[in-house]
Amino acid sequence: MIQRMDNDNDQVYSGEYEIVPSVKPAGWSASMANKEVPCVVCYQKRRSTVMMIPGRQTCYNGWNSENNGYLMSDHKKHYRRHYACVDKNAEPLDNKNGDENGALLYPLRSKCGSLRCPPYTKEAEVI
Repeated sequence: MIQRMDNDNDQVYSGEYEIVPSVKPAGWSASMANKEVPCVVCYQKRRSTVMMIPGRQTCYNGWNSENNGYLMSDHKKHYRRHYACVDKNAEPLDNKNGDENGALLYPLRSKCGSLRCPPYTKEAEVI
């Protein structure tokens, strides 16, 4: 039996790729906009530690790459700020356009200042 909860409880939303043709990761189709983000978390014995390193495309010696891609996050004006490394060959869950604006993933761009340019490039995708 499923028990209904109060409206004060937080809710789970589908994640969507929030991209537009002028601001999308290189190589991605504009058709990815508003598509649902599939999700899976897996565990492998003897490998219980993972590390995400923004701004690097390779792992340190002794570490194995699980995937690489683009750093994405909530909109800069959203209250919560979570970062995700989204695979450079990301796919939508299906071909439906939800556009429900629940949990949105925006590609991050570099901003020079406290972030040193070079080696970073102003307004570039963070991979």
